[in-house]
Amino acid sequence: MSIDITRMRNIGISAHIDSGKTTLSERILFYSNKIHAIHEVRGKDGVGATMDHMELERERGITIQSAATQVEWKEHTINLIDTPGHVDFTIEVERSLRVLDGAVLVLCAVAGVQSQSITVDRQLKRYHVPRIAFINKCDRTGANPFKVRLQLREKLGLNAVMIQIPIGLEDKLEGVVDLITMKAVYFDGDQGTEIRYAEIPAHLKADADKYREELLDAVSMFDDDLAEKFLGGEAIPEELIHAAIRKGTLAEAFVPVMVGSAYKNKGIQSLLDGVNYYLPNPTEVKNYALDLDHNEEQKELVSDDKSPTVALGFKLEDGQYGQLTYVRIYQGSLKKGEELTNTRARKRFKVGRLVRMHSDNMEDINEGSPGDIVALFGVDCASGDTFCGTGVNYAMTSMFVPEPVISLAITPKDKKSADQMAKALNRFTKEDPTFQTYVDPESNQTIIKGMGELHLEVYIERMRREYSCEVDTGMPQVAYREAIQGRSEFNYTHKKQTGGSGQYGRVAGYMEPWAEGDYEFVDSIKGGSIPNEYIPSCDKGFKEAVKKGSLIGFPIVNIRCVINDGASHPVDSSDIAFQLAAIGAFREAYGKAKPCILEPIMKVSVEGPTEFQGNIFGSLNQRRGIISSSTEDGTFSRVDAEVPLSEMFGYSTALRSLTQGKAEFTMEFEKYGKVPASVSDALIKEFEEKRRKEQGR
Repeated sequence: MSIDITRMRNIGISAHIDSGKTTLSERILFYSNKIHAIHEVRGKDGVGATMDHMELERERGITIQSAATQVEWKEHTINLIDTPGHVDFTIEVERSLRVLDGAVLVLCAVAGVQSQSITVDRQLKRYHVPRIAFINKCDRTGANPFKVRLQLREKLGLNAVMIQIPIGLEDKLEGVVDLITMKAVYFDGDQGTEIRYAEIPAHLKADADKYREELLDAVSMFDDDLAEKFLGGEAIPEELIHAAIRKGTLAEAFVPVMVGSAYKNKGIQSLLDGVNYYLPNPTEVKNYALDLDHNEEQKELVSDDKSPTVALGFKLEDGQYGQLTYVRIYQGSLKKGEELTNTRARKRFKVGRLVRMHSDNMEDINEGSPGDIVALFGVDCASGDTFCGTGVNYAMTSMFVPEPVISLAITPKDKKSADQMAKALNRFTKEDPTFQTYVDPESNQTIIKGMGELHLEVYIERMRREYSCEVDTGMPQVAYREAIQGRSEFNYTHKKQTGGSGQYGRVAGYMEPWAEGDYEFVDSIKGGSIPNEYIPSCDKGFKEAVKKGSLIGFPIVNIRCVINDGASHPVDSSDIAFQLAAIGAFREAYGKAKPCILEPIMKVSVEGPTEFQGNIFGSLNQRRGIISSSTEDGTFSRVDAEVPLSEMFGYSTALRSLTQGKAEFTMEFEKYGKVPASVSDALIKEFEEKRRKEQGR
């Protein structure tokens, strides 16, 4: 079955936690006849939302993994991905945006633009994803969509313009006024399935005229014909307005704002119309790949099923039937039985089973067309791999993967759990690039690393449920770094004489702080005092030395090592001799270069009722936080601060008790900063004690 690609939309729903993304997805599935009954996120019917298919998601009422499904709406095919709002699951949002063509940015009509909305918006801008804004929860007390529209302009810098206004607000929300057709739209019946068009209520006429004027003024920028008619006071056909809004949206220069309430079944069908009208189809988005045969030259991909296949595996899931790889087809088509190459692993494989996903259910298909999102079974690959057909060797540019900032030691409780733990960790690290694991060579403990407390908590809980694996967890550990603050010279000779040939290498030069990156090696040797073949050995030695600093044993960053002199021996010099000479030289100079400890500083946003603002300030100050801004919005206030990660453990519990459970916070990694002397001394002392204990064993 071939799909008309111009009638296809790949969209994601992204927003701050608790803005109603999953509730909205549920309504979209219902109105497009994909499901026949509506289930709520925290439903009393014990079913839970369709898109939150993990038991854990249903209990906590949050989305952890992005889920994909396909729906039909008015002869258009929409591939829909519901993404998590929680900052700890950032990678789920990143990998979804990488393959989407458009997005619906959901905002709460009461809370407006929140900290995570800003993060999501930044991600949408990074991947150039055009968006529609949907102001949800207009039925809640304190709803004010017009205020939210202003925040979209001020806080996110978007050219946001109302294309609908609500009829009534809070418990009086009845429907919406469509400013393009100038009609009132009501959603009647128990579940809002009967759409009724009527005249605009008299008391809203003036408002509707005012906002329509504003809309036409804004879209006249994108269409000269429309601008002429607008200035001449002529009637403007609806098609012309739709086309101008579409043009502005695709250019990322205009954001249409729609309103409604997913929970009360109002405004969802209009939003689906908006997706069809204003968001791009796969042919309207420029996608590039890097040609690996021609020095990674950029090549534009074409959405044509006759061209060689190029597809991106953007997400992995290990299910009961083996590994499932979600794939977005950018060029060509995917057919069962076809041979493809994984360009990273340089492996060829045959497409076995091809399926289309609906949350966690699947239907078998024989072919996927360009622009489609499908899933493959049993392909051995990693997240972000590119699959190509015959004749091309391309790689899609990789996703941005943030570095983990928190780690935790885990120990299995018994032998059975130990086996299961290895299986679980193997699967989770494959699925999620921000979740990493390694065995600490000194303590022999298994360490897991992730984006935050909730992130690790969810994985430990998943081990227990999905693998019946019980583990004990240690104290959370912060990913500290070491750095130097001054320049220091070295001149080190490595000499070893044992029977037979010895080892000899001399390395001289200096180390200095370097702000451009983590590590740089500079070869300034003149006159061949170190033979060319041993220069890489020196680099290797330094690289080995920066893995572990002498203050607290963490990696050293922002350092440049320059070699400008040295000596070799015609018989005794070797690769290993110069590696050891470089390590010795590094250790000799490191202590003199004023080493210091750096810690991850998190950007923390706390939102809650204004009456608790004092408590919030106090709680952040106590944790060595530096408050960067605070805004008050009536009864609601938001405080932004930079706080060291080491001080944030257990903050959610403390915040709940300080604000009677009414405030919430989000945090994400901001930068590395120098730790104060008192903290530094305590860390060094702790490290030395730990080392003494280990040596005494």
